[in-house]
Amino acid sequence: MGEILQRRIKRHPILEFEEKETITFYFEGKPLKARSSDTIASALIANGIDIFGWTENGRPRGFFCAIGKCSSCLVVVDGVPNVRACITKVKDGMSVERQIGRGAVWEEKR
Repeated sequence: MGEILQRRIKRHPILEFEEKETITFYFEGKPLKARSSDTIASALIANGIDIFGWTENGRPRGFFCAIGKCSSCLVVVDGVPNVRACITKVKDGMSVERQIGRGAVWEEKR
């Protein structure tokens, strides 16, 4: 596993970055490191992953608006489709997979 800081902003003229606890999550079965304050999108980008899924026509999708409006970053989290990676916090042990198109319809088991 590579250093998780390889694609992170380390110095910024205005913002300060607080060091947070390092956790492990899984992307398509592969363990990756993240900071506990990361969103799924920022953790994926920090780990060198730019493609979060594909459209139904096979075009790559990824990080775009960063505010949860465009649906370009939809992923499957712990089996649940259509999760917005840009506004969802990554959690220790979380399983994230790429999504194709609109994703399968998910019904909560009661």
